[in-house]
Amino acid sequence: VSVAMIEECGAAFCLTGHSERRHVIGESDAVVRDKTHALLGAGLGCVLCIGEKIEEREAGQTDAVNARQLTTALEGLDEAVAKKLLTIAYEPVWAIGTGLVCPSDTAQKVHEFIRAKLAQMYDQETADAVRIQYGGSVTPDSVDELMAKPDIDGLLVGGASLVSDKFVRILNYETA
Repeated sequence: VSVAMIEECGAAFCLTGHSERRHVIGESDAVVRDKTHALLGAGLGCVLCIGEKIEEREAGQTDAVNARQLTTALEGLDEAVAKKLLTIAYEPVWAIGTGLVCPSDTAQKVHEFIRAKLAQMYDQETADAVRIQYGGSVTPDSVDELMAKPDIDGLLVGGASLVSDKFVRILNYETA
């Protein structure tokens, strides 16, 4: 799908680096970078998906994998563009459709790491301006805890968005 096709459809945002594209289709970090830059260069918003597989998590590589995916995709990206058009979605591949749950404290730690990495790449103002969403099998049971975390700015909802009662509950989350 080209940027022109996305624009013609009237979309304002598009995903890049989604776990299925990376791990089923086989898109490399370099391909994700090219797609991310093409979207942002055209003035479209980009939701850049990053996240580790179960074997990477179990090997203690969560931060390294997310740092590599993030820095490769954003290489050479201007901070003004990042502030205006970029959203990051952390999707732990191991928690998508597997029955495994990413605890909200774990998700927060990864989001905090991503924000710190953005601050290192750009500055704290840019890191604070970029939305970081969580996208690892969000459910009505997990939404309140996730959205109460300081570095989780939103959600990338998958399967639960297909069931109206579940999705409405997620949309109407409650934080303490």
